[in-house]
Amino acid sequence: MSNDTPTPQPGGNFRWVICSLLFFSVMINYLDRLTISVLKAPLSEMFGWSNTDYGYITGAFSFAYAFGYLLGGRLSDKWGVKRALPWFVGSWSLVAGLHGLVAFLDLESTVRAVAPEITTTFPYLVISLVTVPMTAAGFIYGRIALGLCQGGNFPAAIKTVAEWFPLRERALATGWFNAGTNVGAILCPILVSHLFVTVGFQLTFYLTGAAGLLWVIAWKILYRPPAAHPLISASELAYIRKGQPEVEEQPVRVPWIRLLGFRAAWAYLIASILAGPAWGFYQFFIPDFLQKGFALSQGETSGWTSAFFVVATAGGILGGWLAGKLMDLGWSLNKARKTALLVCALCVVPIYFAPSVPTVWMAVIIAGMAGSAHQGWSANLFSVVADTMPRETVSSIVGLGGFAAYLTGGFVNIITGSILDKTGSYVPVFAYFSGMYVLSLIAIQLLVPRIGLAQAK
Repeated sequence: MSNDTPTPQPGGNFRWVICSLLFFSVMINYLDRLTISVLKAPLSEMFGWSNTDYGYITGAFSFAYAFGYLLGGRLSDKWGVKRALPWFVGSWSLVAGLHGLVAFLDLESTVRAVAPEITTTFPYLVISLVTVPMTAAGFIYGRIALGLCQGGNFPAAIKTVAEWFPLRERALATGWFNAGTNVGAILCPILVSHLFVTVGFQLTFYLTGAAGLLWVIAWKILYRPPAAHPLISASELAYIRKGQPEVEEQPVRVPWIRLLGFRAAWAYLIASILAGPAWGFYQFFIPDFLQKGFALSQGETSGWTSAFFVVATAGGILGGWLAGKLMDLGWSLNKARKTALLVCALCVVPIYFAPSVPTVWMAVIIAGMAGSAHQGWSANLFSVVADTMPRETVSSIVGLGGFAAYLTGGFVNIITGSILDKTGSYVPVFAYFSGMYVLSLIAIQLLVPRIGLAQAK
């Protein structure tokens, strides 16, 4: 007879209730994040914002999110997810609701602030004093607070999965809760537009913010650590524990300067800086591009924006599938991973033509294909880090790359707003992004000619 201990059976599914809470947290995260992009046109008209003002607002979020992303994991480790996650969700929800108070600010007043600005002489991007409407300043400060708080959502959710799921189910649970980002992005344009038309912009922000506060109540009622939870069965607890390491591996702190000694780290950082900001651009400017480019109503813009996110959703799955399929066919890791990256990079190139097509459905398909390719690109780029870097450096490199992408994205959003005010055209912006993925892949190839741990340094 075998002496092996039989694998415990789940004996319950309460861990998936916890996963559903994580799903709704990231769905609300995207709902609160994208509300500003859906309401850009009516708010700009109401408060007299220029495209540059809107660029400052979205840029402020990206700058703050970069730091929130970098620090969120540290706070989750320090506080524990029982305290950290509701603090993150509750704080950003309160801030999201407070956006509605901007209506009480003086519409005629302006504020002078230090910010990046495009000039017509070299250097083209400088830090200077700029003047923005008081209402825009209110949204800028609100988006800074929102970004700082939202940055901790994903690392806290990952830590929760690690506590509640055995190793064999962690990837599945992560995939399920991360699907909330796509659901939030698809629902936001339709829901927010309906609320705006029905109850006005103030109540729209109040109600979307209240959704997160309701989530905090549900978390407080339902969440306990697995070992202390009254609703989890003994057999399910045994199943979770059996599938986890007896002693959790302690994270190794790697000095930042050491990370910069790896060529693969530089490849990842360069790709994050060049192509990473594209997703933030899609989130905050696609509704405006569609509305202005095709003279759409608010309702039509919302429907087509949701269609964009539907098309973009499949990319992460397909991108990962392609690399795995090629390896199943006998391709080397290096060839399969870079081929998948190349396919994604080439699928973005046609976005150059998005401003020139005659119909909105053609623009949505082209932009949606680029958004989908970005998701597939990101999935493979994350894998390149795991493929090439020592294990103890992977989390630090991913965190540093995310920080670099969102920090760069803040400048890209500001520059985009300025370009729109100066030219009235999205052509320069789409032209920029159409080539950044190919350029990033060239950098990856030059720095990491062959993917593999032995080639990392």
